[in-house]
Amino acid sequence: MKILINIKQTVTVVAFATLLLGCSSKDAVNEYDKPALYWYQAMVKEVASSNLDKADNYYISLRSEHMRSPLLPEATMELAQAHMEDHAYIMADYYLDEYLKKYASGERIEQAKFLKIKAAFLGIKDINKDQKLMMDTLKDVDTFVKSYPKSSYLPVVQTIKVRLNMAQYMLNENIASLYSRLGKDKAVKIYRAKNANSPLNVADIKAPKVGILDRIFN
Repeated sequence: MKILINIKQTVTVVAFATLLLGCSSKDAVNEYDKPALYWYQAMVKEVASSNLDKADNYYISLRSEHMRSPLLPEATMELAQAHMEDHAYIMADYYLDEYLKKYASGERIEQAKFLKIKAAFLGIKDINKDQKLMMDTLKDVDTFVKSYPKSSYLPVVQTIKVRLNMAQYMLNENIASLYSRLGKDKAVKIYRAKNANSPLNVADIKAPKVGILDRIFN
């Protein structure tokens, strides 16, 4: 458990370092001591122009100079969604974590948790390389379904779950086939046993023309 926590903390640190250091000098903000509304409006303008590096910098100024501003919750969520649309899923996840820790309440908690699942799902590009992210996302999906059984987001979350289960099934089958070619029968049994406990079976899965994780949000 400690290792998992440390991994999550490392990802958060990397995302924050990217936020602080990833912006080019042309996007640096050389203004100080401005009202919260000034920073927020400047951030929104840059988001609208798809200049997220500069928007991040304005957000840092807003948060640094006005830590208790009522504009911060909205600014944090806007940047989370903007980075998701820009396919920057690690940054989106960073802002969503900030939102959940500091600002979310009531239905906004449900929304932020759904968006975290969406960002994680969209961040899975290769089921062979992203196995841990895939398994973690499945756990988050199960937690969400139990916590919000009547959520309006449930149809999308359930679709994500099916896609991830399909991907996991195919991954297990590919690994089992590899071990079979290598003559490692014990390993084959382990991975075939995993699929035996899957809610799917091979008859449910057809080889996709596009990636098995694609086309939910496209």
